[in-house]
Amino acid sequence: MRRLLNGERPEVPPGLVSRAAAGGARRLRRRRAAHRLGWAVLAVALLVFLVWAWTVRPWYVPPAETTPPLEGW
Repeated sequence: MRRLLNGERPEVPPGLVSRAAAGGARRLRRRRAAHRLGWAVLAVALLVFLVWAWTVRPWYVPPAETTPPLEGW
């Protein structure tokens, strides 16, 4: 291991560091944008569900229609 560290180091191409940093920054921006988009879609879906549940009220049981009509009394 010591021979590897003490040996001659290869030359780094010019601009490699700046291109790597730019690529990393680009990936980070895309990842943050994807996360924000995901949270926004989740929030909109939750809002749509709440509006639907508030208007339809699926937890109420509809009234039963088993009684005969009251005609001829």
